[in-house]
Amino acid sequence: MKFDSVCVHGARDKNNQTGSLAVPIYQSATYAHPAVGQSTGYDYARVQNPTREALEGLMAALEGGTEALAFSCGMAALDAIMGLFGPGDHIICTDDLYGGSVRLFSSLADRVGLSFGYIDTNSKPALEKALTPKTKAVFIETPSNPMMRVTDIAAVRETVGPGIKVIVDNTFLTPYFQRPLEFGADMVIHSGTKYLGGHNDTLAGFVVTNDPDDAERLRFITKTVGSGLTPFDSFLIIRGLKTLALRMERSQKNALAIASFLSGHPKVAKVLYPGLKGHPAQALAQATGHGAMISFEVDSPETATAVLEKVSLILYAESLGGVETLITYPLLQTHADVPELTREALGITDRLLRLSVGVEDEADLIADLGQALA
Repeated sequence: MKFDSVCVHGARDKNNQTGSLAVPIYQSATYAHPAVGQSTGYDYARVQNPTREALEGLMAALEGGTEALAFSCGMAALDAIMGLFGPGDHIICTDDLYGGSVRLFSSLADRVGLSFGYIDTNSKPALEKALTPKTKAVFIETPSNPMMRVTDIAAVRETVGPGIKVIVDNTFLTPYFQRPLEFGADMVIHSGTKYLGGHNDTLAGFVVTNDPDDAERLRFITKTVGSGLTPFDSFLIIRGLKTLALRMERSQKNALAIASFLSGHPKVAKVLYPGLKGHPAQALAQATGHGAMISFEVDSPETATAVLEKVSLILYAESLGGVETLITYPLLQTHADVPELTREALGITDRLLRLSVGVEDEADLIADLGQALA
């Protein structure tokens, strides 16, 4: 099946004897055994659940992996991945990362002795210089949050060799526009709260891999700490994924129109969107689209504040990837925990705003931004 069809039909309930089109919500904490030493395949909901299992199969198919695990949120998924490493291990990261990831990594460095180095992961010289005998993984966001930097996944794979894991956060583009496993990544991580769910009504996280050993260790972590996704939230994500292709196309179309409008506005100093000509993403063939995330820098902090307070159709809120268009102030929201000097070096200033473009009418969105900027 093609991608769009997998979105609609890829979640399969192997227990279905009713013909139900929707995967049922198996809202059960435990399961009865037919006899001593026998099992139906399900024992306890912390370990496995049929609704979550159907979702995991769907996510594996969409990302082109053999194993997928669904977590209670994206940060739970990232924390589980970090459980694959131990004291003294070194992880290289994209320097422009979601602030929550930086917060988690700082905590892990203090608690369990992992070390993290932040570089431009698209720079081969910087990557080669950052490698040490203790380096176990490279963690990439591409495009990055919020500066929309891109990293050549295949080039990273070639540079680090087979012994170092390449982990890619694919939240911004989703498997509809980018499938990192096809370019040499070992693991793909998602905040499923965003585009995969698509409706700002549930939290979820995913890890997809082709390595059965990594999958087994991650399942052990999930079973032990109880970080698996609930049945109802699994149901919601399955429902959201049915329209993923449609939503990504519409959101991307809107984003390109908005980015073009912002590029010509006198109060906008800079627009960061991979779909605009001249953006480094144009030179990469690893993505089939550019997504719907835009960051832009206005002419003053006062203009930034005015935009946040004057938008009406667009909502001033955290998060991204839903059908509603959201505007965020990274300095005070998503990246507030990133050290000030790091923010300044990256360009995360009091003039930077981030848009998650939704599926509304593009003319309405442009009109709202226009009146807010005025």
